[in-house]
Amino acid sequence: MTNRPLARARLVAQGIVAGAGIGSGTTPGSTSRNPTPHEVARAFAALQGQDLPGVLSSIALRAGTSAQTVVDAFNRGEIVRAYPMRGTVFALAAEDALWISQLCNAAPVRAAINRRGQLGLENHHVATAAEVLERTITEAPTPGVPRSQVLAAWNAAGIATDGGRGYHLLVHFISTGHAIYGTLSTDGHRDHDVMLGAQWLPAGSDLASRFNDDEVAATAELLHRYVLTRGPLTLRDAAWWTKLPLRLLRPAAEQMLAEHDDVEIGTWTNAGPTSAASAHRDDEPQYWRAGLPEEVATVGRRVDAPLLLPAFDEVILGYPDRMYIVPEAHHEALVPGNNGVFRSAAVAGAQVIGFWKRGPSAASGVRRFVHEPFGTVSASRAAQLESRYAAFPFPR
Repeated sequence: MTNRPLARARLVAQGIVAGAGIGSGTTPGSTSRNPTPHEVARAFAALQGQDLPGVLSSIALRAGTSAQTVVDAFNRGEIVRAYPMRGTVFALAAEDALWISQLCNAAPVRAAINRRGQLGLENHHVATAAEVLERTITEAPTPGVPRSQVLAAWNAAGIATDGGRGYHLLVHFISTGHAIYGTLSTDGHRDHDVMLGAQWLPAGSDLASRFNDDEVAATAELLHRYVLTRGPLTLRDAAWWTKLPLRLLRPAAEQMLAEHDDVEIGTWTNAGPTSAASAHRDDEPQYWRAGLPEEVATVGRRVDAPLLLPAFDEVILGYPDRMYIVPEAHHEALVPGNNGVFRSAAVAGAQVIGFWKRGPSAASGVRRFVHEPFGTVSASRAAQLESRYAAFPFPR
């Protein structure tokens, strides 16, 4: 069943509710100014990025700006997309892409390498592909080239890219920092240019330079950002999100608590937060940013106002258990056919009340709002959702 107090706390922590701040790069709960897209990306450490239009809108919603402003941040090199965890693409601040990838993606990289035989790829193919990639980008008149151009260059060099081979090579080079998804290519928001990591990522942003290869220190930093922007959450939530082992996360949590006074620990149930000292001894500890209960109280009823979330938004995908906000009866419909494609969610009263999408264009030429509610929706709530749709930061 859904847990409204927990959902309200997480909605406020994520900065997606009017008047709520985000955890790092801005003052939590501050309404003095909106964060920049780069500050949002840095605060969240990594935002689910399989759906490019969706992640542009997710960042824009938290920054209180347009999707074009987020595109501009990508084009300035402030934000990139990479494969830092779980073999999945995320949007990150450029200065975080390399060290987070080096910390978290060793296992996915090894697993992908072990599958090369099934793809008909050998080490000499990968070495040649790296040379062709570097030459293609270096000789281009722009800092990066469209993905289609990279694939064409590999095919011309005798490296077949069909059957998943091209995708495998791109993911490998981006996962290892040799390349990165940077600027938005000329076909709009539909794809990124591929850039060379050495040219596009900030110098000194690798794990060795940032943390002297201290994995506990790096994990403490990553965990701190996860807690501030998505708590209340447990270390098991963090283990699912990062795929880092608990044996690393536990000392990292101790270091985080020793170094930062902006984290509280306890439990957050249907009755609200309980301090660690008052929690039941069998309860798994949860972490959240200091002052979050007061922020939730200050935000008040605004946290229950209708929201439209993009596909793959962190409110849904930032946690292993989504039924804190998605009613169990409709959870399966969130990912039809369990095919990994998450639908856009409509939220009200701190729970998902249906799904939504952009329908065919009306007579005015504007694509209309299509809501698929779980139950009856009042006229006033329907009007609020329409208003949210009209103001939604769609990429152009």
